[in-house]
Amino acid sequence: MNEREMSRKEISRIDAEVARLFEQRMKVCGDIAEYKRKCGLSVRDTAREAELIERNCGLIENADVESYYVQFMRKTIDLSCAYQSKLLKGMRVTYCGVEGAFAYMAAKRMFPEAELVPFADFADAYQAVERGEFDCAVLPLENSAAGEVGTVMDLLFSGSLYINQVLDLPIVHNLMANEGASLDGIKTVVSHPQALDQCGEYIRQHGFETLPYSNTALAAKHVKETGDPGLAAIASDDTSTLFGLKVLDKSINDVKNNTTRFAAFSRAQNRPSSPKKREDENFILVFTVRNEAGSLAQTLNIIGAHGFNMRSLRSRPMKELQWNYFFYIEAEGNIYNENGQDMLRELGAVCAKLRLVGTYYSNLKTEE
Repeated sequence: MNEREMSRKEISRIDAEVARLFEQRMKVCGDIAEYKRKCGLSVRDTAREAELIERNCGLIENADVESYYVQFMRKTIDLSCAYQSKLLKGMRVTYCGVEGAFAYMAAKRMFPEAELVPFADFADAYQAVERGEFDCAVLPLENSAAGEVGTVMDLLFSGSLYINQVLDLPIVHNLMANEGASLDGIKTVVSHPQALDQCGEYIRQHGFETLPYSNTALAAKHVKETGDPGLAAIASDDTSTLFGLKVLDKSINDVKNNTTRFAAFSRAQNRPSSPKKREDENFILVFTVRNEAGSLAQTLNIIGAHGFNMRSLRSRPMKELQWNYFFYIEAEGNIYNENGQDMLRELGAVCAKLRLVGTYYSNLKTEE
């Protein structure tokens, strides 16, 4: 056997080992896919993927082949994600609205491989997941211009689901109408009340009458069905394509960086396997305090003393108890490390009720 034949034999042996390890890896990917289904997590996590490549490159001793190994790892990750997507084809996700609405767009970006089923009501969508009829629900938490979505905040406190990922969806409102319509000929615009409010200055400048509708996508559908050249809808670019409407004017929002934060709610809680800190880690708590002087300040001081930076603090009335309130906070950091667990124990001693709603990474990237 000459040197070339010996090298080929060695490559064949290595290839056989690679095939065996590849099959093992894909089996573990299948386990990860099932975990993501339970926790309502997206297939891709670009920060984790970058971390994996960087860490594994440290195992390569020959600098000449490192760049090739990076390509190998990227292809391996792509194949792993494709396999997970295939396994998650049967995943069922609910959202509030109709196809073409911003909630649909958020759900599609988070779970492109899932079956998406609309509900007309936030509580109905949430409770369908609690009953086990769906894997998760994608619901809005807040809008950067209009503020929190009160009904969803109330569900956070009273319900049993967890948040394991959050998506910031840019909201770009366009004016759209039927073919043949012109901007000068528009008399009335129809859309969701929040969208009308977010485009209020544009509407006043053009002297349009307004007609509130239950949903931006349904408003666009209504315009299409009437065929009225004097009627326009305010909705997304995707919606104009869906219903075959002509965009008369783009990005008519009063605030150009308008964003809505959507969360994926699931029955299982995502717990990181490692206490290692990621810069984009966040957690959400809801709690009530005892009716004693300084009790809220004491709670907030505990959070600050453990070094967690609060990004948001809100209060909401408890409907069953008049003039009583629960509190909602979002903070940066790892709640599952020793420091975070110590903080939770201290909070549990001073709060009347305390619930960790979930954790998420703030730099979620999804397929567009």
